[in-house]
Amino acid sequence: MCDVDIFDLIEQEKKRQQNGIELIASENYVSIDVMNAVGSILTNKYAEGYPDRRYYGGCEIVDKIEQLAIDRAKRLFNVGYVNVQPHSGTQANAAVITSILKPGQRILSLGLEFGGHLTHGTPVSFSGKLYEAFHYSVDKITGLVDMDEVENIANKVHPNLIICGASAYSRDWDYGRFRSIADSCGALLMADIAHPAGIIACGKLNDPFDFCHIVTTTTHKTLRGPRGGMIMMRNDFVNPFGVLDKKGDKRMMSSLIDSSVFPGNQGGPLMHVIAGKAVAFKEALSSDYKEYIDQVCDNAKCLASCFTESGYDIISGGTDNHLILVDLHNKNISGKEAEIVLDKAGITVNKNMIPYDDRGANITSGIRIGTPAITTRGFKQKECKKIFEYINDAILHKNDDDYLSDIKNKVKDEFKDFKTPANS
Repeated sequence: MCDVDIFDLIEQEKKRQQNGIELIASENYVSIDVMNAVGSILTNKYAEGYPDRRYYGGCEIVDKIEQLAIDRAKRLFNVGYVNVQPHSGTQANAAVITSILKPGQRILSLGLEFGGHLTHGTPVSFSGKLYEAFHYSVDKITGLVDMDEVENIANKVHPNLIICGASAYSRDWDYGRFRSIADSCGALLMADIAHPAGIIACGKLNDPFDFCHIVTTTTHKTLRGPRGGMIMMRNDFVNPFGVLDKKGDKRMMSSLIDSSVFPGNQGGPLMHVIAGKAVAFKEALSSDYKEYIDQVCDNAKCLASCFTESGYDIISGGTDNHLILVDLHNKNISGKEAEIVLDKAGITVNKNMIPYDDRGANITSGIRIGTPAITTRGFKQKECKKIFEYINDAILHKNDDDYLSDIKNKVKDEFKDFKTPANS
């Protein structure tokens, strides 16, 4: 029996994705092959454990699938260790942090209000509840991570783990300086590259694996895979914080992470999602994907220039990656209001706090804009300039719902030939 209610709603969402403009930096459109893998009969298989080390029978085929995902990820990022089982970036971060730290030990990370992430030590997250968290910021003028502040805080509080990475930061990271700071205070260094992972894989940003002990990521943003997480290391190492094995020896970090993922933080792996990850990694190893990433970055720079030239303030003055953070203070509109207004115009963004925001997280003074999804549809600079015109026009007519509805119709008509994979 077909569930008409659910499948009708799915069809509505399919049309929404095609008819509007998706500018949420953490979203993308997966290929038909990825969708087919995620929607496959692999969802039926329980496979607690790891390849060749399962707690269930009948895993000989899914073992090969997970190993393919691991091998492709190793090749994509030039690393020696990969765990593809985390269900999300949050689960990946939880597995790493709980495998390294004992409750009460210290984390140093970018503050949420400056573009950081919930799992990097905010009070509402496990990372802020179980561990003592300290935060660095960005420079009030440049919008860049204040590395001198990072060093000063690290020397003062002696964290056990330093995290570099963000959810709303448009610039590259100085992993080398972070590693020097971490070494000086005896900390491990972790990079969360959930947003720029695909750009890093293509060599267009600094390589965190040259300096960071452990790297986590999601697989669904610039990597254009299914929703999920992943943990990687270039080289394995002995955990320095004294977690011992049954023989009384210090354990290797890979062993600690594997056991922290399962059974420590989650149950059986989602084999259908892991298959989708494997497909996405193969796609990301292609020359077409590298061209795609080049265009993602070019589109972001184009949009940043459009905003700047029209008098909007862009945090840090531009972008090195796939996203920009727009300060709306001088446009007499909050981030929350802009999100609602643009949604009425068929353009999806998310409200976002800007550094030193004088509004709360539920209102915000900014919007975050990303280019992965529109680039998947084939948008280039010409289309980005038109998108900006629609955004600016909508903000100027924020109180005219009829005008906004007219923009929504124009958006649908003008970009109807730029298909999402599901609508192709």
